[in-house]
Amino acid sequence: MAAATFASLEIQTPTESNLAVTVLDQQLRVILLTAPNGNSGVTTSSLALANELARTSRGRVLLLDTSLADNSLTRRLGLEQNPGFLDLVLAEQPPSLASCIEHPGAPGFDFLPLGRRQQYSERLTSQPLRELFAALNEAYRFVIVDGDPVYSNGDILTLSTQVDGVVLVVRSEETRWEVAQAAAQRLVQAEAKLIGSVFNARKYYMPKWVYDRL
Repeated sequence: MAAATFASLEIQTPTESNLAVTVLDQQLRVILLTAPNGNSGVTTSSLALANELARTSRGRVLLLDTSLADNSLTRRLGLEQNPGFLDLVLAEQPPSLASCIEHPGAPGFDFLPLGRRQQYSERLTSQPLRELFAALNEAYRFVIVDGDPVYSNGDILTLSTQVDGVVLVVRSEETRWEVAQAAAQRLVQAEAKLIGSVFNARKYYMPKWVYDRL
């Protein structure tokens, strides 16, 4: 099956979000999206947020893929063998940052793929992440991080403590309230900074414009 391209991806808008804070708070530069469980639409929401920020903000925007999922954006784009995030934070001799960045042209943001995951068995640690995000801060106004679910692996908690803010993605009628609350508490206990949420795939049982007026 041929790899997808950014031009062929349908970038959808989540049903609801409360992320206006991202463009109002100048301290929020690196933003991680995660979810209580899989299939919540984290990648969809990451694409949508990166696209919106690239369209509305003056600075450059980067979408960073850290997901190990089989349907990750890196895999969908056929970039599994390209150097990327894991090479930059785990390799003994990391490649240059410039050699890892993809410049798709459309939409208007850059992309940093996951990297060559089969070469590494180590876990993420704080210092290399801090150094990478510091370098990215010099080049980009926003870095949107597409992350795995909270309960998928320990690395997501390490990652969540090194970004400026975390957004929790919840899927309508599939994510139980108790599970979402537990995931939020787990992030807070890890000392991550929760800044907002995305509510995906909400079903409207009357026209949406009626809900908007309620």
